Amino acid sequence: MLRPMLLILPLILGGIVLAAGRSSSPRGVLLVANKGDATLGIIDAKAGTQVATVAEGGITGHEVVASPDGKLAYVPIYGNSGVGKPGTDGSNMIVVDIASRKVVGNLDFGHGVRPHCPMFGPKDGLLYVTTELENSVAAIDPRKLKIVATIPTGHPESHMLAITHDGHYGYTANVGSGTVSVIDLESRKLIDTIAVAPQVQRISLSVDDRLAFTSDQTKPQLAIIDTRARKVRNWVALPASGYGTAATPDGKWLVIALPAAKKVAVLNLDTLKVEHLIEVPAAPQEVLIRPDGAVAYVSCDASHQVAEIQTSNWSSRLIDAGPGADGLAWARQ
Repeated sequence: MLRPMLLILPLILGGIVLAAGRSSSPRGVLLVANKGDATLGIIDAKAGTQVATVAEGGITGHEVVASPDGKLAYVPIYGNSGVGKPGTDGSNMIVVDIASRKVVGNLDFGHGVRPHCPMFGPKDGLLYVTTELENSVAAIDPRKLKIVATIPTGHPESHMLAITHDGHYGYTANVGSGTVSVIDLESRKLIDTIAVAPQVQRISLSVDDRLAFTSDQTKPQLAIIDTRARKVRNWVALPASGYGTAATPDGKWLVIALPAAKKVAVLNLDTLKVEHLIEVPAAPQEVLIRPDGAVAYVSCDASHQVAEIQTSNWSSRLIDAGPGADGLAWARQ
């Protein structure tokens, strides 16, 4: 007897071609570090609503990363000040169960280190966290919550970290010295330092890892670093000083937060020209590209919001978050 066949027809919704039964976006939630009230916000990205907050314990975290399975969030507790400024020196990292919305773990560094940018190694499964008061990056076993190695960066204020897709190299933006440290994550050694500007902020990589991007904080310009030659290859003039950056998965665009201008710039990586300027609320900070590349999320510190920008046409909507919205992460579900 012949079995009836189920014919799956394409479904066209709003110009997006979908297979029947499939979602137009990857399943997941957006995580945001709300510095102003020391909470981790959990945002239903589809609805565009912050559905829960988790108290961090009184002292605030600036950054967050989700575990590869999307179940846990890791929030280093930085302290109550900005990089290089006096204030409380954070000394721990909390672990949040995203489903239950509870703190389920804590790593104590033993003393104030201002732990900041957390990133998972794509190959070794370790969690790497900048510990800027120690001029280093801590390699952590995320299951045991144990520090297994400390890798020197050679410079103070190693604030942000980017890791190559093969997990071999890490690059830290050293704010006050205006340098980028190149560290070998496998041998756990500092192998080079790249001089960039009097002061830099944030760092990200191109999708092929051949370029690193960091923003000069003394002039409105972006440094493009050749990661093989380990030197600045190009300077790109910006409408205002840049901050967080992220490249789209197709390698075509770099999305750049411009805090003072209340804008987001979109740089064409082929022409090195800014082709789009998008108005956002005050003090845009971090840029996160959703895994499917369809959306760029930009945290807006002063407005308690996250801008959600469609990369197909650069239109945007705003999502309410908590005060001091800063670090962002995507947790797949």
